[in-house]
Amino acid sequence: MAATKDSRKLLVMATLRLFAHVREVAGTGSDEVPGTTVDQVLATAVDRYGAAFAEQLQICRVWLNGEPVTGSEPVADGDEVAVLPPVSGG
Repeated sequence: MAATKDSRKLLVMATLRLFAHVREVAGTGSDEVPGTTVDQVLATAVDRYGAAFAEQLQICRVWLNGEPVTGSEPVADGDEVAVLPPVSGG
């Protein structure tokens, strides 16, 4: 019998970093989240953390490996997706 290829797809896992109020809403500052794009990582986070997280996400900036991004950028295994709420200063 011939060997068959393993058809299982390995999950791409990003580290999600959450700050300030978004961290409080999620109940954690860091999590491992699957997804091949920033949008997929954030959608999984919304599924995990609920409506209050989704609401806060609308006013946040998102960074991938220290650079600001939009949602369609690809995510590689071990990348860091950071969610930063607006800050005020004086």
